[in-house]
Amino acid sequence: MKRYTFNEVANHTSTKSCWVIYDKKVYDVTEFMMDHPGGDDLILDYAGKDVTAVMKDVMEHEHSEAAYDILADYCIGELDDNKQCFSSSVTVDKKQALHRQRMQLLEQLEESKTYGMADFHPKETDANADIKTHQFLDLRKALIPQFFTSSFTKEFYLEQVHKPRYLPTPAIFFGHPLLEPLSKTVWYVVPLLWLPFSAYQLYISSTYDMIPLTCFSFVLGILIWTLLEYLLHRFLFHVDDYLPDHQIAFLLHFTLHGFHHYLPMDRLRLVMPPTLGIVIAYPLINLGHFLFPPIMAYAVISGGVLGYVMYDCIHYYLHHAKVFEFHFKEMKKYHMAHHYKNYEDGYGITSKLWDVIFGTVLKYGPMTTNE
Repeated sequence: MKRYTFNEVANHTSTKSCWVIYDKKVYDVTEFMMDHPGGDDLILDYAGKDVTAVMKDVMEHEHSEAAYDILADYCIGELDDNKQCFSSSVTVDKKQALHRQRMQLLEQLEESKTYGMADFHPKETDANADIKTHQFLDLRKALIPQFFTSSFTKEFYLEQVHKPRYLPTPAIFFGHPLLEPLSKTVWYVVPLLWLPFSAYQLYISSTYDMIPLTCFSFVLGILIWTLLEYLLHRFLFHVDDYLPDHQIAFLLHFTLHGFHHYLPMDRLRLVMPPTLGIVIAYPLINLGHFLFPPIMAYAVISGGVLGYVMYDCIHYYLHHAKVFEFHFKEMKKYHMAHHYKNYEDGYGITSKLWDVIFGTVLKYGPMTTNE
């Protein structure tokens, strides 16, 4: 048999020439595309790639013996034994298959079809039925202590924590009389606490009598926050694939952001509690003074804090309000799509700026609306 490299196969990705790899053999399936029961678009999604993991993925589609017999007719050679390329291909295909499996679970939810409604109100979860059906966390009890008495696999945890539930009242987080109140925050506490601080930092910068530099630094601070917002959301809050398979890792993931995907409409846990905010702000403020001269540092910090306030308030607004048409209507759909269509893209909350720059824009089709 003729031998082909992975790169040679990867060049055949069109309807005129479509090759795939299965079990280290190369197949030219160009003629079969129109006869494929799932349509030619599905084959094109994997054109030039290794489909071994995909064809064996039951969640994607379990192929019959007849399908493999048909595939054999289109074999044109073997894959060159380049182990590095093959291993890389298999890894990519497994990751893609896992991504599709996770997103298919979201598509089974009613909310995946209604999140675009202006008056989106998900149905309350039956806590009794939920624990019996899924055997995950009991919504009637304190959630955090349950991680110390449970044993989940990584994939089961990620599947369940991204499957939203809804309660009529705030969930019990710690269940401790001192810790529980610290985990709850009404949205307006954030601007009441941080806006005066932001204004004071800007005032100090203005006393240096270099207003143009103060204004520039203030805008720079806002921009820095938007980048920080994106990076934290993508690389800290959604570290799913790199999450260690350990209960403590699940607990930290749940505390940082998993809870928000698990109970996305909990009104008292949508903005950062002041105590946690102060702990996080302290080193960032010191970093600002380390990186910039005083006149710039105070203004950058002011802009960064204002950016954070806008982020937290907008996040709450997108979840719980019938938003203004300008900008916010689209951002509401965009963020809801992050929850109900694809939580592995669309990390921007206040805007799509950094998603566009880094190629993580979340794409979604037409949806039902009642606007």
